[in-house]
Amino acid sequence: MIEQIYNYFNIEILYYWVNFGVLPFWLILIFFPQSNICKYLVTSIFPIFILSGAYVFILYKSYLNSFDFISNFDLYIGIESLSDLFTNKSFLIMFWIHFVSINLFTGGWIVRDSQRLGINKILLILPLVITYLIGPLGLLIYWLIRIFHAKSINLYD
Repeated sequence: MIEQIYNYFNIEILYYWVNFGVLPFWLILIFFPQSNICKYLVTSIFPIFILSGAYVFILYKSYLNSFDFISNFDLYIGIESLSDLFTNKSFLIMFWIHFVSINLFTGGWIVRDSQRLGINKILLILPLVITYLIGPLGLLIYWLIRIFHAKSINLYD
């Protein structure tokens, strides 16, 4: 049975599972940010634990396929080296899981921080959707909303 699961989860299938798997978390963040489901399921370590498991699975499959992990450090040499790394599907899915995880973590932080400051959940819809699609830009939009709501700038909070 474990071998069937291992064979089922190739890179393309895992890509779809990761993409569709995070959607319920984002929908809960956007539409039910103050619910207990959001508090205990979405803004906790749970989704990061699941995505980390997918990441470890890809690392394991890559290791078995003799992936050259040392070449990953070539991404710091230049843009051409980074472009070459993205031609490898194993590296690409590792990057994608990393990207999806960080965006989801950021969305959870936005919800928790807005609740702490008493920001209306309607104002969170745009920054959360943008964070889902383009992480840092959504965080910037939230930060601007936060400045106008708190009427102060706090760079170290």
